[in-house]
Amino acid sequence: MTVMQTPPATTEETPAPADVCAAPPRRHPRPEGQDRYTISEVVAFTGLTAHTLRWYERIGLMSHIDRSHTGQRRYCNRDLDWLDFVGKLRLTGMPVADMVRYAELVREGEGTYAARRALLESTRRDVLTRIAELNDTLQVLDRKISFYTGAGSA
Repeated sequence: MTVMQTPPATTEETPAPADVCAAPPRRHPRPEGQDRYTISEVVAFTGLTAHTLRWYERIGLMSHIDRSHTGQRRYCNRDLDWLDFVGKLRLTGMPVADMVRYAELVREGEGTYAARRALLESTRRDVLTRIAELNDTLQVLDRKISFYTGAGSA
């Protein structure tokens, strides 16, 4: 089951609409046409450590990772998409236990959409609260900077 949906390819006749909320380009773009990566390649793509990737797998945050005939992990594009999403969840401050729960719900299938939505909505509320707190803090900093700018020129 894919976790992230890929938008349909666009053609020259139908240009893609501008996505003002699109994520910035990846630091290390994936090689065109490749869908198998070693753990060291995933480390380079994601900025995560190999230890973190193994830990994600051990705690159930990553689903089963394929192995080569020699036992080396082989990640695919779907795994990289999932890691990108997990990175976004980490930025929200979502607890690891909730991320693991979300991963479990994804593996359980479409019948868990309501539970997944509820978990994401709760996280969204937490993010909005943090944004409001940060905006208040930013206003305090702006006032202090303005004060010191005026005091320094007097």
